[in-house]
Amino acid sequence: MTTDTIDTPMMFDLWRQNHYIYKDKYTSHQTSYIENLLPEIAIQLNIYEILDILQRRLGAELLQRALDTNQHIQSPVSHYTDGSWLKKSNMVGVNVRTIGNFFNVIKYALTLPRSQDAIHLLPIWEPGVVGSLYGMTSFNINPQFYSQELAMAIPQLNSVEKQLTFVINVLHAMGKRVGMDVIPHTDRFSEMVIANPRFFEWVRRVGGRIMSHSETLYREIEEIVWLYLHRHGTANGSPLSYSRNVFFSPEIPILTDDQRLEILFGHKSDYEGRLRRRVELMQDIVYQGYETLPMAMAPPYRGLHINNEQYTLDSNGNRWYTYEFNEPQAMSRVFGPLARYKFYHSKDDNAQWKLDFSNPNKPVWSFFCQKVHECQKAYNFDFMRGDMAHVQPRVEGVPQKIDEYYDPLRAVKKYIQQQGVAYFGFFAETFLAEPDSMSYGDELQHLEAIEADSSLGDLQSTVVGSAEYMHKIVNYHRWLKTRKFAPNYTIITADRDAPRFDVFYQTGNHLRFFVALFLTDMPSYMSLGFETRNLHFEKGANEEYTKLYVFDIKDDTQTDKVTHGAFNWGKNFGQFAIFEQLRAVAESIWEEIEEREVRWLAEPNENQKLMVWTLKDHPKYVFVANLDANNTIDEQDLRECTFNHPLTLLFDTIHYSQQHECRIYVLN
Repeated sequence: MTTDTIDTPMMFDLWRQNHYIYKDKYTSHQTSYIENLLPEIAIQLNIYEILDILQRRLGAELLQRALDTNQHIQSPVSHYTDGSWLKKSNMVGVNVRTIGNFFNVIKYALTLPRSQDAIHLLPIWEPGVVGSLYGMTSFNINPQFYSQELAMAIPQLNSVEKQLTFVINVLHAMGKRVGMDVIPHTDRFSEMVIANPRFFEWVRRVGGRIMSHSETLYREIEEIVWLYLHRHGTANGSPLSYSRNVFFSPEIPILTDDQRLEILFGHKSDYEGRLRRRVELMQDIVYQGYETLPMAMAPPYRGLHINNEQYTLDSNGNRWYTYEFNEPQAMSRVFGPLARYKFYHSKDDNAQWKLDFSNPNKPVWSFFCQKVHECQKAYNFDFMRGDMAHVQPRVEGVPQKIDEYYDPLRAVKKYIQQQGVAYFGFFAETFLAEPDSMSYGDELQHLEAIEADSSLGDLQSTVVGSAEYMHKIVNYHRWLKTRKFAPNYTIITADRDAPRFDVFYQTGNHLRFFVALFLTDMPSYMSLGFETRNLHFEKGANEEYTKLYVFDIKDDTQTDKVTHGAFNWGKNFGQFAIFEQLRAVAESIWEEIEEREVRWLAEPNENQKLMVWTLKDHPKYVFVANLDANNTIDEQDLRECTFNHPLTLLFDTIHYSQQHECRIYVLN
């Protein structure tokens, strides 16, 4: 059987004819996942069928405990004293928007074997402008992820918060570790921005020209908000029996953050009412010429101006101008819809756009750490993916002394661990770029300074076997042994599942998956949908790319980002069949190989495209991956690197793909 002989009817018929066998093997603990279950079939399974599968697998008592949203099922990594378990974890990223709701995460997880042990949920909070998951507008859970199906079957799960608690309980019971996104920025007019103006940077503009970017502009914003409350009243009907400074000051803790938000916007369950008041407040602020400074990425970070010839009009007639760097460098980017927290005060009232790193804005740090911890505690998350962890804005690079205000993501990790979650891990979104490109200084030093357990890396942005791929994989293996963090063997991310990256995934996908599973001392990352992703030798429909579901754009004028309807799963069933074979082989030997250290027999380098390895303290198996798409495995080279030891072939991908052959041998 070759991959081009596997079509849609065959895969669906295979499931229809044998599904009871596959489910019985899972529920009787013969397998750790349901074999040959396509993700697109999984998320369509009836809720009662899912609950029956879970009860048979987990037992009635454990499932009943999971249904009790007042308690948590213990994390499978709770016995660790730090986040080091992340250094060997095989993670799967899930954009909940692609599968509709939280309950469908459980359905999808049924397709994942124990060798893929962690699930990273992309941002779960209410989104703001263009519906971007990364432009959070509050710390409320996104109501879009509510499952009506689950609520109808189990009426006690009648809120999105209860459903998320139940889902994480079940995932923990299934043996999965679950992670959240931690985002050090918000939508430019989020509830956090309006409720805490002094936590963000502001500009005052006239037309397309910045008139002021003073650090103290927040006082004028507070006055505008305060006058709005006097004109329109509080959202919850409470009297304003205190001063403006008492209302806004974090140093005068008369009001909690939740109380302040309810006064300004209303109860969190009143989504439409909160949105209306937030838009009204934004209109008041913008009408008087104020807006938050948009977030910038990469050096020089600071020093922006407005391009008064480029702007968009929103539905309220507001003109949003494009911001640009005064002195841009190669990776400089401005994210118009986003605003970063003001973690540091500025020098000289921000006259020269310079931050004072010796003067942290301490209330912001406290607020950010506490809000993330509240979410971690409420839902029992095991790790965080730190968004834009590469940000290091000090021109001089990483300082010799790292204090508690060096980096907000580091602060969050340490804060949560200090609250009794010692095993909480930190998965950093950094790309292991060259010094002074994505951040000032050396990104490797920065990763160690922020105490990241593992890093995303950028291997997914290369073609398997290319010079760039070889350069990266050589460095990643070296850093794995010499650095305190572990680089990920990243297969694909939701951010890279976009048309402009198609070329990276047209060859070698099964090799990526093979290495991710069997290179057992290196962590890996794969995003949902890769199992059946179409090869896209020509661009597919927008609905076939998970990147475009990070946004929620319905404007037909934005043809490169707009989506209509649900995510379309790929139909690359040949790729799925190879992955299933690899999962099955891993399943059969996983207890022998899990987390063991690798011993290289033929380590890759710029000229060596045959990867051969065994396990240092258990050299029973030999793993072979051919990175050269133009040549087959040289048997003589293989014999030499295995010292002519007799080998018995256990698995070979040659039956599925003629390129990038992968093999597993048993040493005789």
